[in-house]
Parts: sequence; structure tokens; C-alpha cells
Amino acid sequence: MAVHFDLVDLRLMVRIAEANSLTRGAEASHISLPGASIRVKNLEESVGTKLLYRTSQGVTLTPSGQAMVQHARLVLAQLEHLRGELQEYAKGVKGHLRVFANTTALEYLPGVLKEYLVGHPDVNVDLREKLSPDTVRAVTEGQTDIGLVAGAVRTENLEVIPYRVDRLVLVVATGHAFAQAPCMAFADTLDCDHIGLSEASALHGFLRRVCDSLHRPMQVRIQVGNFETACRLIEAGTGIAVLPASAAERHAQAMAIRTLPLADDWAVRAQQICVRSLKALPPFARDLVDLLVADAASARAQLLQPA
Repeated sequence: MAVHFDLVDLRLMVRIAEANSLTRGAEASHISLPGASIRVKNLEESVGTKLLYRTSQGVTLTPSGQAMVQHARLVLAQLEHLRGELQEYAKGVKGHLRVFANTTALEYLPGVLKEYLVGHPDVNVDLREKLSPDTVRAVTEGQTDIGLVAGAVRTENLEVIPYRVDRLVLVVATGHAFAQAPCMAFADTLDCDHIGLSEASALHGFLRRVCDSLHRPMQVRIQVGNFETACRLIEAGTGIAVLPASAAERHAQAMAIRTLPLADDWAVRAQQICVRSLKALPPFARDLVDLLVADAASARAQLLQPA
């Protein structure tokens, strides 16, 4: 028997999966709870298998439900790309572009995005901070269009373009005991109070994984929402922090702080732009990739210029 899929049903399944809740998935889809329940039941009957496990705590996807949601995301992403291609024939380009990036990449994006948005006034950009492995998974599954990742992540099924170099440094007050050290190993800093970014930040998640590999905790005295606040607290002697070199060196010009290289191999990581298929991206998305590549080339040229 042929199975016909309704786009409303596909979007509903994706939103249920994202919320782990039939109720919140229905709300996000602007469908009543009884209507959503009937749609899921009819979908299960048409495919001949259960798509959701239902418990008093909510719902989770069955293996067949996981397969459906993965393909639903790809179908919906392709429809978005189709819309972008067709809009090339309209007056102006209108579209929605999703970009996932790690913490350090966010340092480089404001200037690029400013130029991009000026040139594409009818394109909206959804920019989210994610850990690199999560970004790779999102690009693979069609949850985002462009990913900016760093370090040793598996990208075999994606198209990858070199971007910049991601360098993490230790930031201390000028009067700190470490201030005159030529470099520091991260493990040697773990007895000190650290200033961390919020738990939602990709950098926080990355450093937590490093600490797990060392089997040692990081003593986070205070968590903040941005690099400037972290640097001001470091200057005040509240603690030390591991931050992107680009942000730390910028704030060091106006604050009594020092940046020290980290001796750990993971502190210097190649950044990459990753997409499922560059050719399959709508033109307005490829334009952003081109700007990112040009931005990275300009940064490398500046580093090569004599002082």
C-alpha cells in the first residue's frame, strides 16, 4: 500500500521530537492536542508501526519514529532550499538561513554577518552557539544549513572548507602568580578558581570534556555571559579563565590582564566550514560561505604582513 506523507505531519513529528512532548509539539505546530494525537495515530496506522513511546512523563521516539524524524528534517530542509532557489526568480532574494557555530567562531562572525545582511536585506539568519560534534550532527541531519566547527570532529559525510585557526589561551590578571610564565598546561591551572562562560556555551561544554579526560574538575567560581565580563572579573582578581585568543587579546589592550599560550595540543584547532552539499545550498546560503572564505583569507594575509 502506498503511503502518502503530509508536510503538516512531518513538521509535527519534528517538533514533538524536539520537545519530547506531544503537547508542546502540538503547540509549536499550532495544532490542538486532540488534533495532533489523531494525526500521529493516523500516521502510525498508515506506516504500520508505532512512532512514539507514550508514558506518564511524556513521549519518546521509537526506532521507526527516529528514522521518520531524521528523514522529515531532510525533506523539510530540501523544501527550504527549493524555496530559496525559486525565489531567485522573484524580485529580491528572500530566505531563512541557519548557522551553527562554536564559541570562538562567534568572535569572527559579527563583521561577516553585517556585510552579508546588508547585501541580503530579505534573508533572516538564525545563528546558534553549539559544540562542534553537535553542529556536525545537525548539518548531517539537515537541522542547520552551515556549520562552523573546530578540532578533531568526524565530518566524512559532509563537504568541508578550511576556515580559520581557533586558539585558546589562559587569561590572568597582570599581578597573578602565573602572569610571568611563558606558557601553561591546562592541568596546572585546575587548582585555581576559574571564571567560566554559561553552561549553555560551547566553550563551557568543550572544557568540561577536557576536564573529564583528565579526571579532574574545574573550580568554576563564577559563570558569566560574555568575554568582556570575564576579562573584567579577571582584572579584578576574581579568577582566571580559558578564552579565545581573539577576544582576550582585544580586551587586554584596555585592561590589566595577560594572555598566556596553553601548552595543550587541543588549544590550537583548525576551524572548518561544513555543509551537507555546497551545490545543494540555495544561492543566498552559498553567498555567506563565500564571505566566510574571503574573511579567512583576509585574516591570513594580515598575519603575513610585516610588523
